[in-house]
Amino acid sequence: MKDAAMPSPTDTPLLQVDGLARHYRRGLPLARRTTFSLAADFRIDAPAVIGVLGPNGSGKTTLFELITGSNRPDAGRVLVRGQDIHAVRTRERDRLAIHYHQSYQLRRFRRRRPDWMLAPARSDAPWVHLFDEPQFNTQDGYIGFMLDFFRRLRGEGRLVLLCLHPNEPFHVQILREICEGFLFVQTGSVTRLPDFETLAAEPRVRQYLGALAP
Repeated sequence: MKDAAMPSPTDTPLLQVDGLARHYRRGLPLARRTTFSLAADFRIDAPAVIGVLGPNGSGKTTLFELITGSNRPDAGRVLVRGQDIHAVRTRERDRLAIHYHQSYQLRRFRRRRPDWMLAPARSDAPWVHLFDEPQFNTQDGYIGFMLDFFRRLRGEGRLVLLCLHPNEPFHVQILREICEGFLFVQTGSVTRLPDFETLAAEPRVRQYLGALAP
């Protein structure tokens, strides 16, 4: 496997989301209006398990699609270990970042350049693993199995982004137990929060969680 060594703090960030923007518009060509915009700018230097949460329709899945190169940004870049994923051959992008969908559906987008004009991925296996609202079965130790799996990926030098929409107390417990940092997505804005205590103290998060707020 290429790039198998654990990155040190001085290495290229595992994930850098640099001035990323995506706009959705409707209407006639001369009267188009923006219906939704997502903006994100952050970097994650080292292996970690990062929680991603926010209201439905806030842009979480769009963010994941942009990070994995299955959706095209209007501005900005996504660098996985220094390689721009949108400049990589489409069939090789999952060697850098892979999106585990709840629905297993990808949005189609028009390619600007054919694969032969794009760069090969500089990795044989993904560095960034994005889990989009996985279903946690409370029976037979399944949750423990999944948490161990996330920890194993982290131990192998990978970055795990775990998107949850908490609707049960145990979802909040999972976030508290496994996550080392958080991304809170609301109305297309992405906020980086360093730990669970900061997350729990954020008024927007408490309003979002409602009765589940710690």
